[in-house]
Amino acid sequence: MSTWIAIGGVALATFAMRASFIVFVDPHRFPAWFREALQFVPPAVLAAIVAPDLLMPGGRLDVSPTNLRLVAGLMAIVASLHVRGTVAAIVAGMASLWALQWAVAALA
Repeated sequence: MSTWIAIGGVALATFAMRASFIVFVDPHRFPAWFREALQFVPPAVLAAIVAPDLLMPGGRLDVSPTNLRLVAGLMAIVASLHVRGTVAAIVAGMASLWALQWAVAALA
């Protein structure tokens, strides 16, 4: 039972810390440089989540052309640079990954 109490306490403390920035702090009081820096947080978090899966699909570093996830990720980056949209990058990346997987399976 003490494990569940600890998990609940940590969850409550984490929620309270994150909610305090929304509830108690006026975002317009932050310095301009800080507000500008906050704009880079979502892309950095997304990159931190996606990059290991692209570069290390089997738990080992694989930057070869046979790494279909990396190739699809590069195609998603190109699409994102042309369209300047996150949804376009996701759609292009997933479509190219599925097409590459289908092509490799069809050739095998």
